[in-house]
Amino acid sequence: MSQDTFLLDGEEIPFTRGQTIMEAARAAGKFIPHLCWHPDFTGHGSCKLCTVKANGHLNAACVTAARKDMTVENRTPELDDKRRTLLQLLFVEGNHFCPSCEKSGNCVLQATAYELDMMSPHFDHFFPDRPVDASHPEVLLDFNRCILCELCVRVSRDIDHKNIFALSGRGIAKHLVVNAESGRLADTDFSLDDKAAQVCPVGVILTKKKGFSVPIGQRRFDATSIATQVTEAAAAAQEEV
Repeated sequence: MSQDTFLLDGEEIPFTRGQTIMEAARAAGKFIPHLCWHPDFTGHGSCKLCTVKANGHLNAACVTAARKDMTVENRTPELDDKRRTLLQLLFVEGNHFCPSCEKSGNCVLQATAYELDMMSPHFDHFFPDRPVDASHPEVLLDFNRCILCELCVRVSRDIDHKNIFALSGRGIAKHLVVNAESGRLADTDFSLDDKAAQVCPVGVILTKKKGFSVPIGQRRFDATSIATQVTEAAAAAQEEV
């Protein structure tokens, strides 16, 4: 396979034809902020947090193919400022109170807010009232934290082949639902073994009876930033080659 390069914030990034900007950047240890992208699945482009400026045009890095001699701007003050605004909107649209959340320290939304120096939610909170679903014997669903990334929807449909989740409504009324006549997770064949049980970047899908089993302060993003972890993972992968 042929390999070319493009410029990312002034640095040459190698890529294999067919890779997206996101995939090539991550392989090179460069962090592009994102929420709806997952390394195991194709890009979706729904959250827009990974928007970069490629040859002067705004594009979602997770769905834009890398091209030879492309010039990409990523961590610029302008782009990071827009990303902070998107994060602030997500925080106030849902009930994201990090100190009381079981996902604190393991949450991609929280870790990205730290990385982008988001100091406050800035906007008024919506305080949505979406009932928690505790009907399933193994899993709790806290719909109030959903950021509409669609990862659980896509993975349950395309990987688990169960179609457990869906998004319903439009605009501000859009929300996550369970595909059961009752709307309850207990009335589906959802299992902890499902891939969909593991992909939520925030605190919507939680395993019961394991809350705070890893103390806050010892969790994934507590000691090392999300950007540093991308850099370290790429370096480790190079050492294995």
